[in-house]
Amino acid sequence: MKKVKKGVILAAGMGTRMLPATKSVPKELFPIVDKPAVQYLVEELVSSGIEDIMIVISRGKTLIEDHFDKSPELEEKLISGGASKEKMLEDVLRISDMANIVYVRQKEMNGTGGALQTARSFTGDEPFAVLYGDDVIINREYPVTKQLADAYEEFGLGIAGVQTVSEEAIQKYSTMAVENIRGNLYKLTDMIEKPTKDQILSLYAILGRLIMPSEIYEILERTPLGAGNELQLTDAMKILANTRTMIAVDFIGRRYDMGNKLGVMQAQVEQALVHPEIGEGFRAYLKEIAKEL
Repeated sequence: MKKVKKGVILAAGMGTRMLPATKSVPKELFPIVDKPAVQYLVEELVSSGIEDIMIVISRGKTLIEDHFDKSPELEEKLISGGASKEKMLEDVLRISDMANIVYVRQKEMNGTGGALQTARSFTGDEPFAVLYGDDVIINREYPVTKQLADAYEEFGLGIAGVQTVSEEAIQKYSTMAVENIRGNLYKLTDMIEKPTKDQILSLYAILGRLIMPSEIYEILERTPLGAGNELQLTDAMKILANTRTMIAVDFIGRRYDMGNKLGVMQAQVEQALVHPEIGEGFRAYLKEIAKEL
């Protein structure tokens, strides 16, 4: 079975739920304490053994490229700062050296399926990880992409990272028809995008992580346009699940929706509490604030 060696991050969305901030700053660059969201995604891929990464961007998102590029002026200034700036210099250099990152622009906002099609020449005939730019999922001991890649190496089928959500929330996501194999692994045979209450198959929803076989591109070519006259990746995955079956992994990790105001604030607070530099002080601050609530 081929190993998963490439990853694609879908980061072309306009981030309208986070306006007005996203008018000038891509939501993928919103900081979680002192690191932008997209850096967490790249670090997850690298920690999962994937260093060849494509990021699908759109007009106005070249700041993402700048973040992972070299910054000679900043590096020179930090070098001149001596020992006191050494840790900062290490962090900056690591950002530009951690992975082999290429970029492609989605010129037309024609859905997640359209975005993924731009990666075809990059992934070729290999299986590959797909990460949605909105979803930061933290598991430092066993990264979620690694959890899915291990399942792919066992089953050789498309893999979806899932978790249970509320009945109200499932109607905003995709509901899955699943059958337990063992533990947190499920056979996935069907899905319905944004189901009505009477269409709910289960409360399992796909949340931002996938391993796709190369055949997904051929399926996308024959997938009808969906909502908004766009090509939706979930519609192609439904065909894949119906015809070949997929595997759902009920992944272990804390997910933050970085395209949602509440999700951004949850990420900030929870990660600040465990941050090695400010965690203790921030915890004390929260305790004081809580007295006034």
